Amino acid sequence: MTFQRQATSRTAAQPATGSGFLFVLATLACVAGLVATYYYFVQTTTGQFIDESALVEAVELHGPAGKATTKFLDLLPTVSLVMAAVVVLFVTVIRKHWAEAGIAVAACIGANIATQVLKDLLPARPDKGVVTLAFNSLPSGHTTLAASAAAAVFLMASPRWRPMAGFVGGTFAIASGVSTLINQWHRPADVVAAFLLVGAFMIPAGWLIVRRGTWNAWDGFGGHIGSARIWLTLPVFIGLASAAVALYSLARIAPSPWQETSTTHYFWAGISLIVIAGYLATVATTSLFAYAARRRVPARR
Repeated sequence: MTFQRQATSRTAAQPATGSGFLFVLATLACVAGLVATYYYFVQTTTGQFIDESALVEAVELHGPAGKATTKFLDLLPTVSLVMAAVVVLFVTVIRKHWAEAGIAVAACIGANIATQVLKDLLPARPDKGVVTLAFNSLPSGHTTLAASAAAAVFLMASPRWRPMAGFVGGTFAIASGVSTLINQWHRPADVVAAFLLVGAFMIPAGWLIVRRGTWNAWDGFGGHIGSARIWLTLPVFIGLASAAVALYSLARIAPSPWQETSTTHYFWAGISLIVIAGYLATVATTSLFAYAARRRVPARR
């Protein structure tokens, strides 16, 4: 009976069949999305105009919201590092998963270094007839820090807690990205690029952890408060609502030469883009890891 339990435990720890291919596909999708985001929003006139308009219109709504988000952004580095450190150290010390913690931390550091390298290596924004600052601001460093810290917590969480950790962490990263737009620190594309860059680093790291982790077995959705289906349905509904806001905002934009009054339609469309991208990544990543985690199989007597 002891041998059967050990065999069951080893089997349960192995990732589901075919999940390796899905992890590779997800990583490539993040890289392709990053390239596409840069090309469209930096190298094309339409993309530059949409991105810059959202940034300019953020001035209209700065006010009290700007003061609050400025404080949040000032605290963001400390909050992100403390949040990730506490969870990673807790899991590492309690469960002795030193290698897994090292993988998560290395991926987190790699994503933040890559962000700073890209800022320096990517060429300045080309002149496409749009009045904009020439220097490159893509990807957003603050968003990368928040998203990578949240991703590290997600990777170190047990499967039954990952759905909730994904939603909370995704919300934290989205709030960070939205705050950078409200304060005119970054354009929407900078934030979306940060999400994709973090995914390109953390998804392969997650695959290594899933293959190594002896706790990567669970009872499926609904078996625990941390794995309730609400953590997947809630971001889907928020994403759909944001898509409706984006469509309404873009439909209200009438590029008429006699229109002189300022609007905030591009701003709300930019906010919606950040929310949609953030929660889409949250749902996709949570579903990917949920599929990779094996269902527990009761030991035979």
